[in-house]
This record gives sequence, C-alpha cells and structure tokens, in this order.
Amino acid sequence: MPEPAAVGSTEPVAPAPGKASLVDRHVGFVHALRAAGVPVSVAEGLDAANAMRVIELADRESLRAAYAATLVKKPAYRPGFDVLFDLWFPASTTGLSAVRATDLATASVKELREHLAALLSGTTTDQEMREFAEAMVERFGRQEATGPGRQNWFSYSVMRALSPETLMAAILRNVLQGRERGGLAEKTVRQQVNAGIKRFEDAVATDVRRRIAEDGGIERIARSAVRPPLDQIDFLRITKADLARLRREVYPLARRLAARLTIKHRKGRRGRLDFRRTVRASLQSGGVPLTTHFKPPRPHKPELVILCDTSDSVSSFAHFTLLLTYALREQFTKVRAFGFVDTVDEITRFFQPGSDVVEAMTRLVNEADMVRFGRTNYGHSLEGFAERYADALGPKTSLLILGDARSNYQPPALDVLKSLASRTRSAYWLNPEPRQQWDTGDSVASEYGTVVPMHECRNVSQLTAFIETLA
Repeated sequence: MPEPAAVGSTEPVAPAPGKASLVDRHVGFVHALRAAGVPVSVAEGLDAANAMRVIELADRESLRAAYAATLVKKPAYRPGFDVLFDLWFPASTTGLSAVRATDLATASVKELREHLAALLSGTTTDQEMREFAEAMVERFGRQEATGPGRQNWFSYSVMRALSPETLMAAILRNVLQGRERGGLAEKTVRQQVNAGIKRFEDAVATDVRRRIAEDGGIERIARSAVRPPLDQIDFLRITKADLARLRREVYPLARRLAARLTIKHRKGRRGRLDFRRTVRASLQSGGVPLTTHFKPPRPHKPELVILCDTSDSVSSFAHFTLLLTYALREQFTKVRAFGFVDTVDEITRFFQPGSDVVEAMTRLVNEADMVRFGRTNYGHSLEGFAERYADALGPKTSLLILGDARSNYQPPALDVLKSLASRTRSAYWLNPEPRQQWDTGDSVASEYGTVVPMHECRNVSQLTAFIETLA
C-alpha cells in the first residue's frame, strides 16, 4: 500500500522508510512521543485513533488538535509534540506556484529581505509564512554533502542570509511614519515583529527537519530533534537556560515539600488537654472523665537543614538544589543550608530574603569555604558538620542531604551520619545518579542508604514523586 499524501495535500509524498499506512504512521508517532519523554498510555493512543475517525483528516490543524487533546497532558510537553507532529504529518509543500517559486529563487537578497519585512509587519497567514520559509530553505539552506546524491540542510544559513532581527528599525520607520517613538504604537509594532520573527524561525526549522527526514528517515531525526520535557531533564546535564526555566517549577515544589513535611511533623501528635470539653463530656458518665478531649495542635512551619554536595561532579545538580534552597526559605520557619566538597561551610547567609539568586550563587562560589584539597570527601565533611554545626539539628528539624555519595574511596563516617540523623525528626537523601550506578566505583550509596533513606532524584519528575511519597 502506498504511503498517504501529506496532510492537506492532493499530491503523494515520498514514502517514509518502513511506513506503509496511516495506521503505521500513527503507531510510529505515538512511539516517537514516548521515546521523547512524553507519557502516552495504550488507552490514550486508542483515544487518538478513535478521534481520527470523527475529524476531517485533510484538515491538518484539526488532526493536530485531536492528537494534542488526547495525548498531551502538560503544557511542557507541547513543544516536543509539535515538532514530532510536523515530522510524522508534514504539511503540503505544493502551495507555491511555479512562477512565484521562480521569483523567490531569482530575487536578490535585498528584495527577499524587503519581502520578509512586509511579512513581519503585516497580517500574514501561517501558510504564507510557511511557503516563504520553504522557498528560503530551498535557496539558502542546502549544503552539498559527501556521497552521491546526498545533501545537508541547515536553518543557520537561512537566518544568516536574511538576518530578520536586523529589520526592526526599517519596519518601525515604515509603520510609524513620523509618529512619536517610544509610545504604545511602537511597543505594539515591536511585539508584532518579534512574534513574526519567531514564526519565521519556527517555519524554517520545521522545513529543515522535514527535508532531513525525507533524506535520512523520520526516526533518525526524531531522536535528535526533541529535547526531553523540562521535568525529565537530567539534573547532571542541565544547562543555564534550563535552570532559568526551572525557577518557575521550583516554588510550587517548595510549597508542596513544606506541606508534606508539616504533615509528617504533626502526624500522631495531639495538642494540649482541652479541660473544659473533657469536664463537659464527663457529665454524661456521672463526672467520670471516660473520654478526654484535646485541643488541635498549633499549625507551624517545620525547620529544615540542607546539606549539599557542591563538587564539580554534581555541579549542575548543586545549582538546582541551591535554587531549591532559595525557594524553601519562604516555606519554613528556619532554613539552614550547608555546602561541602571536602570540608563544610554554612551558606545560609547567601540566600537572604530579597537577594538575587544568581548573585547569591556567584558569591557562594567565590566566598564559601567548602574546598581544601579539591576532592570530595563525605566522611570528613560529615565529621566537620558534626563538630561545628551539630546544634543546627533538633527534634523539630528535617535533614535533607543532596549528593551522589561518591567519596573518592575515603572512610564514609557512617557512625557520624547515624548520630546526626538520630537528632532529627526525619532525614532524607536525594541522589542525582541513576540507581544502577549506585555502589559502582567509589560510590557508597547503599551504605549511606542503610542510615538515611536514599531516593533517586535525577529530574523534577522524580523530585515531585519523592515529595508525594512523604504524604
């Protein structure tokens, strides 16, 4: 059976490798979503297939909406979903007339930039923007590769040739036409142009991916085109840009963590004796207080102590945990944070309310006394903490240890950790390494885990799951 045409097209497209029907394409799309970290159950896949029976398949945006409604659970999953949808259900590429294609192929760069400026400053449909982007990729995005009949496609060469970000001044001059600058009209035009540039960049990237998929196969480009959703990015591989995006995720997690620890703190405890209610109830039994009544315990925030490995091996994880520390300060009565590599220092002073978190992290790296010899030593750090800061722990305190439990084959000081944990109400250890790597090399994760419950915490999703288990 031949491969179906691209959605919204009356012309057939080249068959994708190994795909023979719309059903196969649906199955491949669902599999690609799962491989990219978007959770799709069997039932949800069947819901999407059933939805395809009641929509117009030639309407590509209706198909996209049906898939999104049945398969996408979180806004964070939508960007990856859209990238994969464009690969598995590409738009028609036959909308540009031969005359128009020739005009764009022979026009000068100056004329093309003027045409792009008109698209950015006017009301442009998605189809017009997509057709222009396809023509520009065809003209500027191609680069011959080694091997007969092979070629590479790049978005960068298109954006470098047209430089849409440099068109803003000319567009403002033409649109405002002598009106006062700096007012609401200019702000509106700037927003419109920036949104148009983003649409053009996305259209170029989508067409480049489509062409690469046609040359090398959808499955290959799908594996590299989509980053994992934000909540599944490994802490040990996180980038500065990801950290900036994670700030929005941290504060809800901090509130939930505080709520869970408060519940554990209050569980099984009662308030003071309610003498009046107890006496009143005893009148039913001739003055004998058979039933005692207690006042509800006073709600209060728990206290928290954070002990964080800040060595280079977990530097990305350390940055995230320090970001979490910053958010936790607002949720607990008292938060004291300590960082260590081979010696320990209190770093609470860097996270005062109102301070900038980026500035706080910079000061911490430059001013904190956490490194003497440069090699991680959990045992020596625990001993130093017990000697200098043991008073930070108490019966109202929750202890949170964050690190990979790799101590460069130094003594782990398990007895010291056991003594510290016994002073607290609860203690937990979050390890950013995969569980299968525990106890390999210099890891002593299981030994520490016998003293303090250790949880794998490689991403926001696992941190959320840990917080839920506290309930």
